Amino acid sequence: MTEETNKNGPDAAATEAEATATTEEGQVANESEAGSAQENDPIDALKAENADLRDRFLRLAAEMDNLRRRTDREIKDAKSYAVTGFARDMLSVSDNLRRAIETLPEEARAAADATLTALIEGVEMTERGMLATLERHGVRRIEAEGQKFDPNFHQAMFEVPNPNVPNNTVVQVVQAGYAIGERVLRPAMVGVAKGGPKSEAAAEDAAKA
Repeated sequence: MTEETNKNGPDAAATEAEATATTEEGQVANESEAGSAQENDPIDALKAENADLRDRFLRLAAEMDNLRRRTDREIKDAKSYAVTGFARDMLSVSDNLRRAIETLPEEARAAADATLTALIEGVEMTERGMLATLERHGVRRIEAEGQKFDPNFHQAMFEVPNPNVPNNTVVQVVQAGYAIGERVLRPAMVGVAKGGPKSEAAAEDAAKA
């Protein structure tokens, strides 16, 4: 076989085809590697990681802020209401002191000698001192008389026919009520008016209806 035949024969065609295939495969491989490198760009990966870390940090900061606020509120409530049980018991003592004072008629008090007068004044001073101490710890008296009946602060014991005041107005306080902070320590036991004109709020509600 001649040299010309070797160059232009079937073997030459096969060799050329193999070379072409190898070149194409190399190009595809290069393109694939380039695409893979583009997809795995370290800068983009760092940006994504940074965004994820920033999101986690913001979430953690928000959770810590909520925890701090909740803890502050719980500490404040604990300070405000720690004496609730003690204050309620002391109110019973104050009630007994008031009853002891009120059992003495005005005539007997006016005619009392110096010793009895000093005793009465001592009981009154003890009552005032106890209530002042409770007030320093956040316990305050609920002003009920003359107010519109409110079941959150008042406990109705009876009704008093009275056409001169709006209906459901507190006209008599049987036992004083007290609150500590925003909570009712003991509702006021009251008598409410019945048969009088409706209050302005009730009249407005009736008109709207």
